[in-house]
Amino acid sequence: MIQNIIVTVLIFLFSGIFAYVFGQTPSAAVKPSVIVGDVLTVGDKKFVVNTKTGPVDVVITDKSVFKRVSAENPNLTTATPGAITDIGVGDKLTVSGILAADSKSIPARAVYFITKADIAAKNAKESETWKTRGITGRVVSVNPQTNQINVEMRGLAGSSNIMLTPKTDAKFLRYAPDSIRYDEAMTSSLAEVKTGDMLRALGDKSTDGLSYTAEQVVTGAFQTVAGTVKSIDAAKNELVIKNLQTGKDVTVVIGETSVLKRFPAEMAERMAGMQIAGAGGARPVGQTPPATPGGQGQTPGAGAGRGGFGGQRPTGGIDDMLERFPNITAADLKVGDIIALSSTKNAAVDRIKAIKLLAGVEPFLRAAQAGNGRRGQGGVEAGFSIPGLDGIGFP
Repeated sequence: MIQNIIVTVLIFLFSGIFAYVFGQTPSAAVKPSVIVGDVLTVGDKKFVVNTKTGPVDVVITDKSVFKRVSAENPNLTTATPGAITDIGVGDKLTVSGILAADSKSIPARAVYFITKADIAAKNAKESETWKTRGITGRVVSVNPQTNQINVEMRGLAGSSNIMLTPKTDAKFLRYAPDSIRYDEAMTSSLAEVKTGDMLRALGDKSTDGLSYTAEQVVTGAFQTVAGTVKSIDAAKNELVIKNLQTGKDVTVVIGETSVLKRFPAEMAERMAGMQIAGAGGARPVGQTPPATPGGQGQTPGAGAGRGGFGGQRPTGGIDDMLERFPNITAADLKVGDIIALSSTKNAAVDRIKAIKLLAGVEPFLRAAQAGNGRRGQGGVEAGFSIPGLDGIGFP
């Protein structure tokens, strides 16, 4: 979680390191500033750093000090000496100095950096850990008396249930609104976990596959909506769809982090057929099948990778597949297209922000209609399942 790394860096900077770097007390009249961001360009004695408020020129002087921070152990007290030549595009910088009045430049006194390569190595290690020891699913029920969570894990050909018990010191996180980024998740607790939440956990599964001991639990409230495109405003990155479940119009907002993909037609037909064959028709969301042992590392519906879900990495299976699907934009859609999307579940029902949006999902909706028809339920009102759409992000 690199954002947390930066927060740690800032805490150390403000709690005394400034005094060391500047040779003055923190209460001095002129107080230093700190900027944090990614390196956009590297020039002659200058970096351009992309901060939350925009690009800032970091000017290197003869007094500038460089320190390399470990991505594995982001503690300034263990930072090692570095050099300007160690820094490249994409590295994360925390720079102290006196920010110019226009906030456009800062002469660097101390430059703490984490290299892009170190971050990638740390991410790859974490991704492998979550792949081999992680589970993803939907919360069926929460028992606060026993501190247990019943989790349904869905695959292409069926589902399995597992009983999750958090360790005493388990870490709980909850996804921020309109986000499935793990590094944007907020501190949470078991009390905030609700039935219907999507859940991702890291821990160890029992030998029979029916129980799970978790050391990390990440949850969020998401919804999946399918609809027919009625109008497209490519300039605003907005769509109006007719919700196939409610019949009402919904404005869909496409943000900078929204993921838009198209399901290849042949693959969608084949996978929809697998759903019907494996489950006797598409099963309504939330309907719990008999519990059966599940395999370690199953990740049905988990978030995909960069260009996919919030810059996170794929875990394999459905996620790798979704990562390779063609990217699309709002301009690639046409009136009459049927799409499905995931968004944060909130009070607004007529205007939602897309986290993930998939075109080419008609076969899955037909499968849901066919399955619901056999049970005497019409349309897709009783629920549908589209692989990869209802997933969440992970480290």
